Formats: sequence, C-alpha cells, structure tokens
Amino acid sequence: MLVIVGYFIVLASVFGGFALAGGHLSALLQPVELLMIAGGATGAFAVGNSAKVVRATLKALPTVLKSSRYSKARYMALMGLMFDILTKVRKEGLMSIERDIEEPAKSGLFNRFPEILADHHLIEFLGDYLRLMVSGNLNPMEIENLMDNEIETHHHEGGVPAQVIQKVGDGLPAFGIVAAVMGVVHTMASVGLPPQELGMLIAQALVGTFLGILLAYGFVGPLSGVLEQKVDESTKELQCVKVTLLASLNGYAPPLAIEFGRKVLYSTDRPTFAELEQHVKKHKGR
Repeated sequence: MLVIVGYFIVLASVFGGFALAGGHLSALLQPVELLMIAGGATGAFAVGNSAKVVRATLKALPTVLKSSRYSKARYMALMGLMFDILTKVRKEGLMSIERDIEEPAKSGLFNRFPEILADHHLIEFLGDYLRLMVSGNLNPMEIENLMDNEIETHHHEGGVPAQVIQKVGDGLPAFGIVAAVMGVVHTMASVGLPPQELGMLIAQALVGTFLGILLAYGFVGPLSGVLEQKVDESTKELQCVKVTLLASLNGYAPPLAIEFGRKVLYSTDRPTFAELEQHVKKHKGR
C-alpha cells in the first residue's frame, strides 16, 4: 500500500508542479519515447540475467505491494513455538520431538501456531536443525557455523532480485538519453520544417531524458530498497531461531533460550520481556 501511495505522491508532485508552472501536460504524453525506454530496459534485463534470476525477480516483485508479515505478534508466535519444543525436549528428551519435526502438519506443537506452520521455509529451517540435534551429540560451534552459512546463502539468494531491480533502475536514465538522441536525430532530419514544428520535435526528444530519470528514481529504484528490507526481515527471523537453538544446545533453560532469541530482533518489532513471558505462559497452559 505504501508503494502505491508513494507513486501517487511522485506523480502528483512532478506533474502537478509542472502544470502549476504553466506547463502543458499533453507535451509529456510521448508513448513512443516510453516504449523505447521501457522496452530497452526490459531487453537489457532479459539479456543480463539467467532464467532462474528472471523468475526469482518476477516472483519477488508482487511482494512489494504487500505489507510486512514480520510483526511483534509473529515473533511472539515463533518464540512461543520454540519454547514449547525446547520445554518438551527438556522434560521428555530429544527423541520425543522426532515425530513432530518429521510431520509438523500433524504435530500438536506446530498446529498451535498456524501462522508459523504456514511458512514452509521457516519450518524447514527449524526442522532441519532440530533433526540434527536429535541425531546425535553435536558440537554447538559446528552447528553455529552451518547455520551461519545457510543464513548467508538465504540472504544472498533473497537479495538477488533487489540487486537486479537496482541495475535496471540505474540503466533507465541512459535509455532516456538514447530516446532523446533518437528524437534529436529525427529533428535534425526534419530541419526543413517550420520553426514551430521543429520546436515541438525538440520538446518531444527532451521528454525521453525526463522519463528515463523519473522512472529510475521515482519508480524502479525505490523498489530495490523495499525488496532489500524484506530480505533483511526474513534473515533476522532465521537469526532469532539460530540464537535460540544455540542457547539451548549450550544448556540454557527454555525461558532463557528464547530470551536470547528475543534480543536479536529489531527494536521496532521486539516484544518486551513481560509480553513474551505472558504469551508463553498462555500457550503453556493449553
């Protein structure tokens, strides 16, 4: 929603300011210039990326219109789930959660937190490391190194669409110049026309530069920042899981382990100690 609001502000400010200054909006309506800029940028995007990167970028773009799913309530649900799992492990042993992690959709532990269960990537990440914990007496440092490598890979893969969109945005002003040069060439080839018509042709050529810059900094470039923020949030959630499980591996009790995880979260979404404690106690009684 903020993306749409932002686009509206950009359009209203730029075109509204131009109109208030006495400009003729009709002079800016140059579909051929827009075709050259957008078409050139789209072609360069296809040439410069592999098929899987193109698919990942196209899949990521619709998410910029959705609000962030990473909220205080989601993090409390995640830590509530990990508290329940670690409490069961502490009381009944690691083997007691084997069936839960093999079939989370049928697990009573996981079904208490449907918003977490619906995130297949998160469940897979959590389940894989719980499975390693169940499989044997592993060194926490080795587990930490493995987690770091996987989180780094996740962050890199998630950041690729943002990088690609940024490159497209960086190239748009250049394509605007290309469109403007093409307009100037057309104008020079029409030098025998009356001055009034030549002036219109020059104005149309300059619109190409304007559109390239506007699309780059007002529309495409900002999308890269939104995608980067979404990747950072998803990475932070995995770091919360990592720190909590490592604290448990190092012998800390479940209440302290989830406190380690809580401290990793961004302050804007981090529940207070009292909020998390109350949430955990509420689910503990179920």
